[in-house]
Amino acid sequence: MAILFSGTAPCQTRTIKPELAFSPRDMTAAMPSFDVARFRAGTFDEDAAGSDDGLHSEQHQGFISRAVKRTLEDQKELYLAPFKPANFKWDAITLAGTAIFLVTDRHIENNLPGGHYQFYQDTSNIAIAGLSASLAGVWLYGVKTAHHHARETGLLELETLTNTFLIYTPMQFIAARQRPGEGNGHGDFLRHSMINTSFPGGHAMFTFAMATVLAHEYSQPWVQVLAYTAAFTVASTRFLARDHWASDMWVGSALGIGIGTHIFNAHCDPELSDQCRHRSRKFRFPFRTRLENTPLGSWPNPKPAGDYVSGRPISQ
Repeated sequence: MAILFSGTAPCQTRTIKPELAFSPRDMTAAMPSFDVARFRAGTFDEDAAGSDDGLHSEQHQGFISRAVKRTLEDQKELYLAPFKPANFKWDAITLAGTAIFLVTDRHIENNLPGGHYQFYQDTSNIAIAGLSASLAGVWLYGVKTAHHHARETGLLELETLTNTFLIYTPMQFIAARQRPGEGNGHGDFLRHSMINTSFPGGHAMFTFAMATVLAHEYSQPWVQVLAYTAAFTVASTRFLARDHWASDMWVGSALGIGIGTHIFNAHCDPELSDQCRHRSRKFRFPFRTRLENTPLGSWPNPKPAGDYVSGRPISQ
């Protein structure tokens, strides 16, 4: 047995080497050399951090500049709107109503029912909060679910509120009208030292602007009834609470409807709204841009131009 094991032992320790067509030295010579020291200092740091930050910064700056430009163009169109022949009939109705209410303001105020002022204030606050919360919910739903119609509604509401504020604030400052119960109780103009004055009615202006966009985006009768009922409730209860004169609420409501209508007609997408499609067949608006090509159209994830058509991803 010892002789048998001693004879097989060399077979257990012998290494079998395969025949190679080329040697490891040849493989090393064939591979290109890679020397990190040859690269400029900071090359990899720029790739790791600098490129993304620069891209995001450029997108942010472009977003802001386009939003400002779009708002300024809206303001220009809104201030020029009363001087367009197509709007002369609405100018006449608004001015006639304003003149009548200015003459009868004190008479109307003296014949309003007294008391329940806190109730009117609370009712107004509930109505405006309900309308605002509903519109905020529509916008968030559009953002979260990529529902294009809901998203457009929310974005146009934001634009409408912005443009309403930019018109409301200088009018308040210029008019400087005293509220009922202030000064001599006559509602004199150019007497108030604050911006938060009586003319025009701010709550009426903002709520009717919001309600108008909503009623145009969704043409179902029940939506329009709810939207305008909320706006009318806000305006009437503020008036009954003796916060404004009748002429304040009339002008505020008319301006809100006009601003909301203009923003919708200028920026709505005919593919999303029946009223927008109907109006686009009849009129050619001087300032009309598609929502998806605007800084707000692709919020919160801006996309480069050409990725979307009519707010929907193109097929690959």
